[in-house]
Amino acid sequence: MELSRGRPAAALPGMEAESPGEDYESLPTGASLSTHMTAGAVAGILEHTVMYPVDSVKTRMQSLQPDPKAQYKSVYGALKKIIHTEGFWRPLRGINVTVLGAGPAHAMYFACYEKMKRTLSDIIHHGGNSHLANGIAGSMATLLHDAVMNPAEVVKQRMQMYNSPYKTVLECIRAVHRTEGLAAFYRSYTTQLTMNVPFQAIHFITYELMQEQINPRREYNPRSHVLSGAIAGAVAAAATTPLDVCKTLLNTQENVALSSVNISGHLSGMANAFRTVYQLGGIPGYFRGVQARVIYQMPSTAIAWSVYEFFKYFLTKHKLEKRAPY
Repeated sequence: MELSRGRPAAALPGMEAESPGEDYESLPTGASLSTHMTAGAVAGILEHTVMYPVDSVKTRMQSLQPDPKAQYKSVYGALKKIIHTEGFWRPLRGINVTVLGAGPAHAMYFACYEKMKRTLSDIIHHGGNSHLANGIAGSMATLLHDAVMNPAEVVKQRMQMYNSPYKTVLECIRAVHRTEGLAAFYRSYTTQLTMNVPFQAIHFITYELMQEQINPRREYNPRSHVLSGAIAGAVAAAATTPLDVCKTLLNTQENVALSSVNISGHLSGMANAFRTVYQLGGIPGYFRGVQARVIYQMPSTAIAWSVYEFFKYFLTKHKLEKRAPY
């Protein structure tokens, strides 16, 4: 199994690893494209589904003019109230379209990231690890990811909102397409990219930096992947919350909020979204739902990285064992 380039050789099975009494094998840097895509798809689906109820709360908490019945003080309180007043399954509405989008989006995302990271690291740092390469690779991978996920995000967030008229994904897609046209599914794409490019740059740089500190040999160490992923997700989520609030406004097109500032028709454009959020909520408006966003992202990114690294390690090891002569 190929060891990480530019790093000390990882401990082999049976040798002492970073933590006394625990043995880990090195992560494969030469994993195939199909391995990255499979691992990425599984990681993406789990990342988005396990914490989906919290994501539903985040969407509602970012509402600029919420219905009096949909005003929440905490994530737990919001979940409890939603389940009590709207039904046990209400926080999961829209999860199916998220699964359909997350699988292919994350398959392309991780495959692109790994390829770009290795290519750019060879150019910038001659095979060693480069934080600049990690940031650029994460940003480039986001372009592919968001092209697939943006329509799913539009449908998902409209179904998550309080008093949403949509009961099924198909109903929502048809209604949005009929009343707003195909462009509605990409109305927030530039804002999403503006948010996700810095989000992923911060996310990947923080993750790789954490790995350098707590897992310098780049061994398969589940605890290090969980911890690094959680911290990376929290830092990136908090830093990009203002952009996420603007994206939510563009996706949901809140009628009450837009009417209160005399906006008729549909709001479009990041600059207009920023202006509208400020008109409605001032500076604090940009940080609506920050608690829910961080609570959602910490376990989500921890799950994504730990599952991704496990499947990358497991699938590559399985392929090598099949090739090995008996």
